[in-house]
Amino acid sequence: MISPPTVKSEGPKLVPFFKATCVYFVLWLPSSSPSWVSALVKCLPIFCLWLFLLAHGIRFLLAHPSASLIFVGLIFSAVGDAFLIWQDHGYFEYGLLMFAVTHILYASAFGMRPLALRTGLVIGVLSGLCYALLYPGLSGAFTYLVGIYVALISFMGWRAMAGLRLVGAAWRWTELAAGSGAVLFIVSDLTIALNKFCFPVPYSRAIIMSTYYAAQMLIALSAVESREPAEDYRLSKAN
Repeated sequence: MISPPTVKSEGPKLVPFFKATCVYFVLWLPSSSPSWVSALVKCLPIFCLWLFLLAHGIRFLLAHPSASLIFVGLIFSAVGDAFLIWQDHGYFEYGLLMFAVTHILYASAFGMRPLALRTGLVIGVLSGLCYALLYPGLSGAFTYLVGIYVALISFMGWRAMAGLRLVGAAWRWTELAAGSGAVLFIVSDLTIALNKFCFPVPYSRAIIMSTYYAAQMLIALSAVESREPAEDYRLSKAN
């Protein structure tokens, strides 16, 4: 029987990601001078997460649709990162679109079971409050584009946290990784929105990128374990 993945067994595969993240923060290339070099440095940690999932084998990705969806989501994320390097040159909307697709893919990977309507209601109320906070600073197309984006990332967060079980035989660390990653992604994007549409956020870039990279790493980690129903999972552990 193949033993389930653990944080300890997956850690060494993330070493390139940690190194690439350190390169980004050490170089700290100025955002006021966008270039293909700065785009490459920014996207490098996400490329490493591609390799992290590919290290589990193509057959693993093909056999686990949730892992495949997260892998494709990471591809769209890298494209979105590149667009956001030139956000002040009119590419912010394209980056927004790429990450909107990413959230749809991640939500699909997390699935619709269990439904957890109470969790969805709480997240829906919080997302509505966030949009209300942003609304006075929005104008033109951003009035509805940001609204759609808030709905999509909130839906992704709901699906990530819906399956979270902290106690009992069905507890899985990968579900905790998914839920934590979704929360950090929301924090990162909310910081972007506040900084762009409302008021300058102190140390915004450091907050945005640290929470973003951590979020993507945790979501990638969540893909290493099959998202089968909890009852089937308990049976597989018993056999």
